[in-house]
Amino acid sequence: MKFATYEWGGQRRAGLLSADGTELAPLEIDASRGLLALVAHLAGGGALPPVAGARLPLSAVALQAPLPRQRRNLFCVGRNYRQHAKELAGSVFKASAEKEDGWPIVFTKLPECVVGPGAPVELPRLPGGGLVSEQIDYEAELAVVIGRGGKNIPKSRALDHVFGYTIVNDVTARDVQMRHSQWDLGKSFDTFCPMGPVIVTPDECDGTDTRVRLWMNGELRQDGQTRDLIFDIPTLIETCSRGITLQPGDVIATGTPAGVGMGMTPPRWLASGDAMRIEIDGIGVLENTVR
Repeated sequence: MKFATYEWGGQRRAGLLSADGTELAPLEIDASRGLLALVAHLAGGGALPPVAGARLPLSAVALQAPLPRQRRNLFCVGRNYRQHAKELAGSVFKASAEKEDGWPIVFTKLPECVVGPGAPVELPRLPGGGLVSEQIDYEAELAVVIGRGGKNIPKSRALDHVFGYTIVNDVTARDVQMRHSQWDLGKSFDTFCPMGPVIVTPDECDGTDTRVRLWMNGELRQDGQTRDLIFDIPTLIETCSRGITLQPGDVIATGTPAGVGMGMTPPRWLASGDAMRIEIDGIGVLENTVR
């Protein structure tokens, strides 16, 4: 199944996408926080809520991020494709690139930075008009949405806790990221986490073996397979739940393939007017422009 959060008639709604991807059936569920209530309801063993109105053409609604406001920060994983680790091995991230066989690198993004399909990624500015960062980058990623929560989840049962998958763009201010010992500030500017277009359940998308691609202004930049992750999805769930209780609706972004702007010679940073298009097989397309 594919679930979406959308706006129609001035209201936020949660719906089920038709098999052909052309219509949305509104569901009888509190959609004030997107699909969060639905994830918790289904993860708790509840039945799929009934349809609560007429089906709508997808073209007639405005899609929002599936989880536009979560309870807490997103879990994010760095350097989780070997080729991506190698492309940054000569940068300030050399030490972490050499760490790929130890533990996953986990950081967070604030929930307030999440935006939906089509929303602009805004270059952060100071009150006087100056840019906060001049080295802003893109990162196409598969994101895991936790369904049934839990603590100390073993790898052998980790996939039982997955509600579904979506796409995120882990937009990053590289100069800010390098300036601090922690990465959160450079990752969490407003609008720096496009998400969508839907959440897809595991019966329709095998997140452990799918393709992640990103085009910048029509140029293919990133092309990776999730089977090539250094730390696979069960390992990431086990790691993030060690001593921490995961909750329904928590998101784990699994890392980005090679091809980021920082890895190019010379680096190619985002600029106003740039168009980013991410496609993950089995999920769909997430498109955003830079402003």
